[in-house]
Amino acid sequence: MLVFYYLLAVNLISFIVMGYDKTKAMHKERRVPEKRLFLIATIGGALGMLLGMRFFRHKTKHRSFTAGIPALLVLNAVLVMVWFGR
Repeated sequence: MLVFYYLLAVNLISFIVMGYDKTKAMHKERRVPEKRLFLIATIGGALGMLLGMRFFRHKTKHRSFTAGIPALLVLNAVLVMVWFGR
C-alpha cells in the first residue's frame, strides 16, 4: 500500500512540475532543468510527466521527451510488476 501512495505522490508532483515549467517557459523565466524532469520520471513519475506533457502541451517537440518519457513509463510499470511479483 505504501508503494501505491508513493507512486501517487511522485506522479502528482511530476504533473505539477510540468505545468510549472510550462509557465516559466511562457514567461521566459528560469526553467526546471531537463535532468531534473527525467529524474522525477525515472523515480516513478513517468505517468504524471507524460500526462503533464499532453495536458500542458509542453516538451512535445523534444524527441528526448517524446521517446524517453514513454520508455521510462514502461520501465516504471515493469518495476512495479516485479515489486509485486506478477
